Amino acid sequence: MGNGTEEDYNFVFKVVLIGESGVGKTNLLSRFTRNEFSHDSRTTIGVEFSTRTVLLGTAAVKAQIWDTAGLERYRAITSAYYRGAVGALLVFDLTKHQTYTVVERWLKELYDHAEATIVVMLVGNKSDLSQAREVPTEEARMFAENNGLLFLETSALDSTNVELAFETVLKEIFAKVSKQRQNSTRTNAIALGSAQAGQEPGPGEKRACCINL
Repeated sequence: MGNGTEEDYNFVFKVVLIGESGVGKTNLLSRFTRNEFSHDSRTTIGVEFSTRTVLLGTAAVKAQIWDTAGLERYRAITSAYYRGAVGALLVFDLTKHQTYTVVERWLKELYDHAEATIVVMLVGNKSDLSQAREVPTEEARMFAENNGLLFLETSALDSTNVELAFETVLKEIFAKVSKQRQNSTRTNAIALGSAQAGQEPGPGEKRACCINL
């Protein structure tokens, strides 16, 4: 961290990883933030998040990526986990259909606790195990389209689409935030350019600086 680049950022985006135990959430996190993969599949214990700063245009965005930390096994994820999240990767194992059939329940839980505007990507992980595939790409893609989700298949093992998955979500969040900021700037400009609330502005805008004086 000697160059300090990790600390130079314009935005912090909280992104949560959700999905069944064993689908590869922790390895997606470590592949994206540290470019590491562990073959030891012990369940993650304790809340864990990692960060990575990426450049989107001229803006530096610090992605704060949270892992469920094994709590999904006990259905014990609390609302605090989702609080403040602006993005989510809903991960299933494309070699285990059971992890895909519960995606809808995960989606409901996410929307119960997170903001309605959250950016969600459905991620079919372990694409390197194509011979063991149990979930057809088109089936998952159709589900994503029907529910307004982004969709990608990834492999944390060989890095396929891992960068793309996180960066696509971050770009989508950044686009929404930029639009909100533009809209709020415009709203403020309109408020400054009009007279007191509830009154029609007079001809011209000269009185804008003198309201209530």
